[in-house]
Amino acid sequence: MAKSKHIGSSFDDFLADEGILEEVHAAATKRVIAMLIQQEMEAQQITKTAMAERMQTSRTVLNRLLDEKDLSLTLATLMSAATALGKRLSISFLPA
Repeated sequence: MAKSKHIGSSFDDFLADEGILEEVHAAATKRVIAMLIQQEMEAQQITKTAMAERMQTSRTVLNRLLDEKDLSLTLATLMSAATALGKRLSISFLPA
């Protein structure tokens, strides 16, 4: 009986072996970003229209930002969202 090469390894090891680790991490990160922005908008009772106006952008751009499946995200858009929410953006690199 052949042993699975993944028994005893981490899920990240499995994703790396499959060649999708970065893609999965990017998708998870975007999901968290979209969720945090949406939660803050709800907490401050900011509509999508008002948020787009605060960001000086269109609702289409805001919808892409809030779409957890759309991985296209610019730093400028993220900074604009943070400012519109009265927040400061902080990004850090962590050990792998």
